[in-house]
Amino acid sequence: MRTIGNILWFIFGGLLGGLAWVFAGCIWCITIIGIPVGLQCFKFATLAFWPFGKEIVYGNGMFSFLVNLIWIVFFGWEMALGNLIVGCIWCITIVGIPFGKQFFKMARLSFMPFGASVIG
Repeated sequence: MRTIGNILWFIFGGLLGGLAWVFAGCIWCITIIGIPVGLQCFKFATLAFWPFGKEIVYGNGMFSFLVNLIWIVFFGWEMALGNLIVGCIWCITIVGIPFGKQFFKMARLSFMPFGASVIG
């Protein structure tokens, strides 16, 4: 079931979400200081392409907090809002609820991705 969900996810929105993470990673990697942030974006791009069967664990830390603040200003709020809107649209039907839940998971991750780990 996870494989079917991931294939459908990729077709109906995962491709765009993953490409958004790749775009953000490329922008951050332009400068030497932004390379660690860009590499984190590439890690989450794979999650955006295939989210079913994976969980996100959020940690704490001052560096994560500071980078998340910078992230929210430049990329986070736009990506989180987009995922939230698409998740609400998917939840209109009963069949779309699992996909909507994945978009909500991605919205939270898009808003504050640093300090988070992917399990699965």
